[in-house]
Amino acid sequence: MERVLSRDPVDIENILALNPRKQTHASLNSTAARKHEKKHWKRNADKSCSSCERLENNFDDIKHTTLGERGALREAMRCLKCADAPCQKSCPTNLDIKSFITSIANKNYYGAAKMIFSDNPLGLTCGMVCPTSDLCVGGCNLYATEEGPINIGGLQQFATEVFRAMNIPQIRNPSLPEEIPEAYHAKIALFGAGPASISCATFLARLGYSDITIFEKENYVGGLSTSEIPQFRLPYDVVHFETKLMKDLGVKIICGRSLSVEGLTLSALKKDDYQAVFIGIGLPEPKREPVFQGLGMDEGFYTSKDFLPMVAMASKPGMCACRSPLPSIQGTVIVLGAGDTAFDCATSALRCGARRVFVVFRKGFTNIRAVPEEMDLAKEEKCEFLPFLSPWKVIVKGGKIAAMEFVRTEQGEDGNWKEDQDQVVRLKANVVISAFGSILNDPKVKEALSPLKFNKWGLPEVDLETMQTSEPWIFAGGDISGLANTTVESVNDGKQASWYMHKYIQSLYDVVVPDVPQLPLFYTPIDLVDISVEMAGLKFPNPFGLASATPTTSSPMIRRAFEAGWGFALTKTFSLDKDIVTNVSPRIIRGTTSGPIYGPGQGSFLNIELISEKTAAYWCKSVTELKTDFPDKILIASIMCSYNKEDWTQLSKMAEASGADALELNLSCPHGMGERGMGLACGQDPELVRNICRWVRQAVQIPFFAKLTPNVTDIVSIARASQEGGADGVTATNTVSGLMGLRADGIPWPAVGRGDKTTYGGVSGNAIRPIALRAVSAIAHALPGFPVLATGGIDSAESGLQFLHCGASVLQVCSAIQNQDFTVIEDYCTGLKALLYLKSIEELQDWDGQSPPTIRHQKGKPVPSVADLVGKTLPSFGPYLEQRKKIIAENKLKLKEESGPFSQVETKHFIPKKPILTVKDIIGKALRYIGTYGELSNTEQVVALIDEEMCINCGKCYMTCNDSGYQAIQFDPEIHLPTVTDSCTGCTLCLSVCPIIDCIRMVSRTTPYEPRRGLPLAVNPVC
Repeated sequence: MERVLSRDPVDIENILALNPRKQTHASLNSTAARKHEKKHWKRNADKSCSSCERLENNFDDIKHTTLGERGALREAMRCLKCADAPCQKSCPTNLDIKSFITSIANKNYYGAAKMIFSDNPLGLTCGMVCPTSDLCVGGCNLYATEEGPINIGGLQQFATEVFRAMNIPQIRNPSLPEEIPEAYHAKIALFGAGPASISCATFLARLGYSDITIFEKENYVGGLSTSEIPQFRLPYDVVHFETKLMKDLGVKIICGRSLSVEGLTLSALKKDDYQAVFIGIGLPEPKREPVFQGLGMDEGFYTSKDFLPMVAMASKPGMCACRSPLPSIQGTVIVLGAGDTAFDCATSALRCGARRVFVVFRKGFTNIRAVPEEMDLAKEEKCEFLPFLSPWKVIVKGGKIAAMEFVRTEQGEDGNWKEDQDQVVRLKANVVISAFGSILNDPKVKEALSPLKFNKWGLPEVDLETMQTSEPWIFAGGDISGLANTTVESVNDGKQASWYMHKYIQSLYDVVVPDVPQLPLFYTPIDLVDISVEMAGLKFPNPFGLASATPTTSSPMIRRAFEAGWGFALTKTFSLDKDIVTNVSPRIIRGTTSGPIYGPGQGSFLNIELISEKTAAYWCKSVTELKTDFPDKILIASIMCSYNKEDWTQLSKMAEASGADALELNLSCPHGMGERGMGLACGQDPELVRNICRWVRQAVQIPFFAKLTPNVTDIVSIARASQEGGADGVTATNTVSGLMGLRADGIPWPAVGRGDKTTYGGVSGNAIRPIALRAVSAIAHALPGFPVLATGGIDSAESGLQFLHCGASVLQVCSAIQNQDFTVIEDYCTGLKALLYLKSIEELQDWDGQSPPTIRHQKGKPVPSVADLVGKTLPSFGPYLEQRKKIIAENKLKLKEESGPFSQVETKHFIPKKPILTVKDIIGKALRYIGTYGELSNTEQVVALIDEEMCINCGKCYMTCNDSGYQAIQFDPEIHLPTVTDSCTGCTLCLSVCPIIDCIRMVSRTTPYEPRRGLPLAVNPVC
């Protein structure tokens, strides 16, 4: 029987078995069957689960906030980047959260990290452990929406971790003089190498101080970040990284030296000519309840300050050269307390072998001091919570704790808590861990602090604004100040103290310090990269400027843009008074090209706005004022006339006389002006363009550029006509003519007046970037060396780099500012500097811009290859997920038995081995890759390769291949893992719709590609 060509063969029908089908009738499945089937596909924990995951020796990251690049980009795009952002006001260190999230959304991870470390030298630590729900996230305006607040901590962690992988040193403020004044050689001591001291020392070093020493009593640095925050929340290599950044500035750390009458004292430091001291030793002793008198580790009793450091030393690689074993915790554990430390003890106990963990606290759930994220982690790991219980008695049998008795607590109407001894609860337990807080109680330490005054809580008296103690040369911060309860608050105490220590030291040398604090920012060699560029005899401080559009509606707006850092600006296009315009409204609307996205991040806009409503005289006077105040900025006057020599001559001479650096001839406005014989009406005819350029060339001496329209068949012919007419370059391109959309009743948007009329408008933004890139590259190919000012979808340093690679010299921006504000220029400049600098680092050559190679991960966290452990792949759902957990748990125990001492590896910073690229070096770099279709090889084929460990089993690759491609992907009905067959043609649709970055890669085909022709060829092909 002859095959029916329009029907799939049997093998393809088999592949299509799980492909979506039109529903023709209601489905019928019993509840029992569905309950059974649900278990097969379940990814979250079963609420009726009776067994617990074994966590012994498993110190892998457990934070819900951790993000990979995909998650970070999606979350950053969701952020509104609000005005006067409440999230920033809720951050103790006042991070510019809006700006660093903007940088992440633009894939400028260095720019984000720079913004973070500028205000918080422990930005990575805080990204991991900050109680964000009570701080920045608590103020997020998206709390008022259905989707909820932004994961700020996860974004902060992501950006700073990418920067850590860049392995670039911190440097001092480049504006500091090489020869620093005498005051900056003052000797400064800090006690305790914890967050407060590291922060304080970093800012003092950034200010220029050269003799800073931190004394630390332990043989490791980091304070509580190292000893009391578990590895699964804060790895030691993070602390080491941030400490190394501080050391880059010359700060010294001396371990094994403590503040004590038997060690270092304040009076001894005074005699040794130290001129300022910061005390950041925390609260070193635990609070012990009388009920635990005489109990110790031998009996099974630990304080958090006993237990957590022991866990840390056994689980944190790099903390110390030795590797002690984990505390042997068996059976049932009771943890006392309701703070973050208590929950860290609870989850750590499970990793030491505990079978069950009870967290017991005096008050109710509404009074828990720990942040919700800490409590949620403990709950997920099956820790049990027992409120309203106060320790009463410890039962010891055979020298070991056997149980504890508690009495019930109740809150009276006066608000005070009372113990009811008639209500007694007894819990069997093998181990008790007390986490009731910390105090300063060591008489040797207190004596060493003499002559400081102490308050009623036994802590030094501290001015909470200046962090100054009763002795003017002594400052304190962190836990010992009595106010800081979190790492980030300790960091801020150190930051605050640094400025007032600076003021104090300078006063000793009769130097007046400004009343408004001026702490230096975070700098690296990236910030020294030169991104200036010369074009048409003009030197641009950076290649980013404002297009002639809404951001330059008035000259005060241009002034603000120059103050923000933009390298150049064009005026809004202006005309002679006889051609003055009046706009309609509404006229600027959000695009529909990105779907139902509301708020910032619009992929396109459409406008029917005309040129400036302001007069030529206004603009000429404004140009003169701006050039007087900003002589190093480039200011280009954008002008428009009809096809009239006298008009072009008059207006161009007026603009030149005003002091403009150059002119842009607007020959491309796609709406409104063309009907008046201007804009598009002139720019679509090469002859008209050539003549207009000749008239202007005859009239002025300054450079001028013709602004081209994409609404032509051959933009190169228009550019060539501009060059022949004497133009110094062209702008490519203006907006694309379009109709954005209609409502369901057929009325257009924007609709003007009672008649709901509209017209074809100009589409701008990222949606037209491919059109603009084509125009720029085509012109650069055809007219080598002819300057091109690019515009059309430039919204980041990364997208700007694409235009530079295609042959543009400078970059005009509009829609991105409509989405955000003028401050995005800082992101663009740091982003471009980073992209240029990283290309000089040989060790980072496998990075894609600022994106490191994607590690194999699930939910942004590295995943072990189960296939390497057991020889087969398992998905991460249902019974397979349970198998994965069991395999990983067994492997962790195996590693525990095989482990030896930790090795301490000191890495060196990456140093550029090649010259750092300039903007000039990269202009047109991509042109050699762009050519005709006939130049493409049809013998060097690729096929898709799917990483099964990263696959989330969505089947999107399978579906698109079936209904839009070549039916070359099989989809397993039981484990939902896709498999690419030999029929793959390398079309790349699967990769294009895959939701996980690098889960699918295109690799070289190892067999010859033979197209399926359907029927035999009637003749041999020509090629």
